[in-house]
Amino acid sequence: MQANNFSYWERTAFVNDADVIIIGSGIVGLNAALHLKRTEPKLKVLVLEQGFLPSGASTKNAGFACFGTVSEQSEALKTCSPAEVAALVNYKWRGLQRMRQILGDEAIDYHQHGGYELFMNKEFLQAEEAFDNISRLNELLRGDIEGHDIYSVADAKIAGFGFAGVKHMIYNPYEGQIHTGKMMRALLSKLYQQDVLVLNNCGVISIHNESKGVTLKTVVGSFKASTVIVATNAFARTLYPHLDVKPGRGQVLVTKPIAGLKLKGTYHFNEGYYYFRNIDNRILFGGGRNLDFKAEETTNFGHTEIVQDKLVEYLKAIILPGTPFEIDYWWSGIMGFGEQLKPIVKELEPNIFCAVRCNGMGVAMGTLVGEEVAELVLNT
Repeated sequence: MQANNFSYWERTAFVNDADVIIIGSGIVGLNAALHLKRTEPKLKVLVLEQGFLPSGASTKNAGFACFGTVSEQSEALKTCSPAEVAALVNYKWRGLQRMRQILGDEAIDYHQHGGYELFMNKEFLQAEEAFDNISRLNELLRGDIEGHDIYSVADAKIAGFGFAGVKHMIYNPYEGQIHTGKMMRALLSKLYQQDVLVLNNCGVISIHNESKGVTLKTVVGSFKASTVIVATNAFARTLYPHLDVKPGRGQVLVTKPIAGLKLKGTYHFNEGYYYFRNIDNRILFGGGRNLDFKAEETTNFGHTEIVQDKLVEYLKAIILPGTPFEIDYWWSGIMGFGEQLKPIVKELEPNIFCAVRCNGMGVAMGTLVGEEVAELVLNT
């Protein structure tokens, strides 16, 4: 379509001025739109998305409904206060419950099989440190996760999963898993019921704050709104270079179905840099960003040989030793990271807001981040 070559029908039904335009149709953007319409039904809300599907990680993540392993929490405690760590865990926990409440477990294919953190044979120091922190973390987080202990040693379960080279394991019964494609379709269905329009393949080139509102120049023409929300996560610096958000690519594979697969749950190792789960009798396995942080600090989708080789190596040697498997396909997603673990939700300039930097925890955080920026818009 040529820029601004809109018919009368298109202008009056699709691209006429909106009250709020949200840039990005991922988890955060769609939840912001939904909250705005449910709170103020008369608002005209429009969502613009640069890709055919959400372009970052919302439909490309691993579908982990998690809020952090013992190693991740222990690492956070080295730079953050206990109160800050507990608050962030609670935020992710509430975000997961809110997502389930809005969409329903059946619609997102939610299953709470629990989560496991694995420690390999040579990681005795890392395991010892994690074990030493279990009691402290359980006490710290008890009030934030339904008043229960969260983490426990689960070495006795290792043999049942058929792993090789795994010496210790920590179990978290409150971790779950979802089908992120179904989650996004459920969100879109809710939006359509609220008469919110999502326009795909409509990348935003620039934003201009003017006296009579905000003008967005896109690849298909210009749009105007009273208020704009930037919800593009890892891509936010394209529009606002000063934001503390760096892209982080996650490479993922899924195997073909495996007969008699023993795994059920979500699994993490190496401080969460590797993660795998069961899905439709397959193994979904991703990670390896830590092998070359600089190379994975990119907004380009794709794969690298070093990460692919390592994932295949771990599949053969640790996760599925002695079990034949075939890789069905690969993909990658782009997450947004920063120096601080909290997301950025703020007003960037008059009438322009942002909700970005989920630090690889968009499934857990996204619903509340979207609602938080929507409330900021409504109350400004």
